[in-house]
Amino acid sequence: MRLKELRTAKGISQLKLAIDLNMNQNSISRYENGIRQADYATLIKFADYFNVSIDYLLERTDNPTFYK
Repeated sequence: MRLKELRTAKGISQLKLAIDLNMNQNSISRYENGIRQADYATLIKFADYFNVSIDYLLERTDNPTFYK
Protein backbone atom coordinates (compact mmCIF):
# COMPACT_ATOMS: atom_id res chain seq x y z
CA MET A 1 0.00 0.00 0.00
CA ARG A 2 1.21 3.51 -0.81
CA LEU A 3 0.00 4.97 2.47
CA LYS A 4 3.42 5.91 3.85
CA GLU A 5 4.50 7.33 0.48
CA LEU A 6 1.40 9.53 0.26
CA ARG A 7 1.64 10.62 3.87
CA THR A 8 5.30 11.59 3.75
CA ALA A 9 4.90 13.36 0.39
CA LYS A 10 2.36 15.65 2.07
CA GLY A 11 4.53 16.10 5.16
CA ILE A 12 1.90 14.58 7.44
CA SER A 13 2.86 12.62 10.55
CA GLN A 14 1.20 9.35 11.47
CA LEU A 15 -0.34 11.08 14.46
CA LYS A 16 -1.82 13.89 12.36
CA LEU A 17 -3.29 11.39 9.90
CA ALA A 18 -4.71 9.35 12.76
CA ILE A 19 -6.30 12.41 14.35
CA ASP A 20 -7.71 13.65 11.02
CA LEU A 21 -9.28 10.25 10.30
CA ASN A 22 -10.33 9.53 13.90
CA MET A 23 -8.06 6.51 14.06
CA ASN A 24 -5.27 5.21 16.28
CA GLN A 25 -1.66 6.08 15.37
CA ASN A 26 -0.64 2.47 16.01
CA SER A 27 -3.13 1.34 13.36
CA ILE A 28 -1.61 3.73 10.83
CA SER A 29 1.83 2.30 11.60
CA ARG A 30 0.57 -1.27 11.18
CA TYR A 31 -1.04 -0.45 7.82
CA GLU A 32 2.15 1.21 6.60
CA ASN A 33 4.32 -1.72 7.66
CA GLY A 34 2.01 -4.37 6.21
CA ILE A 35 1.26 -5.86 9.61
CA ARG A 36 -2.45 -5.14 9.23
CA GLN A 37 -4.74 -5.04 6.18
CA ALA A 38 -7.18 -2.16 5.82
CA ASP A 39 -10.87 -2.97 5.44
CA TYR A 40 -13.04 -1.36 2.74
CA ALA A 41 -14.18 1.54 4.89
CA THR A 42 -10.61 2.35 5.89
CA LEU A 43 -9.38 2.17 2.28
CA ILE A 44 -12.09 4.63 1.29
CA LYS A 45 -11.05 6.98 4.12
CA PHE A 46 -7.42 6.91 2.98
CA ALA A 47 -8.29 7.36 -0.70
CA ASP A 48 -10.64 10.26 0.04
CA TYR A 49 -8.14 11.90 2.39
CA PHE A 50 -5.34 11.84 -0.19
CA ASN A 51 -7.68 12.36 -3.15
CA VAL A 52 -6.47 9.25 -4.98
CA SER A 53 -8.16 6.13 -6.28
CA ILE A 54 -8.17 2.97 -4.20
CA ASP A 55 -6.37 1.22 -7.07
CA TYR A 56 -3.55 3.77 -6.77
CA LEU A 57 -3.46 3.37 -2.99
CA LEU A 58 -3.18 -0.41 -3.39
CA GLU A 59 -0.48 -0.08 -6.09
CA ARG A 60 -2.69 -1.59 -8.81
CA THR A 61 -2.02 1.43 -11.03
CA ASP A 62 0.44 4.28 -11.24
CA ASN A 63 -2.34 6.71 -12.14
CA PRO A 64 -3.55 8.42 -8.94
CA THR A 65 -6.70 9.88 -10.53
CA PHE A 66 -10.20 8.51 -10.35
CA TYR A 67 -11.79 6.88 -13.36
CA LYS A 68 -15.12 8.34 -14.40
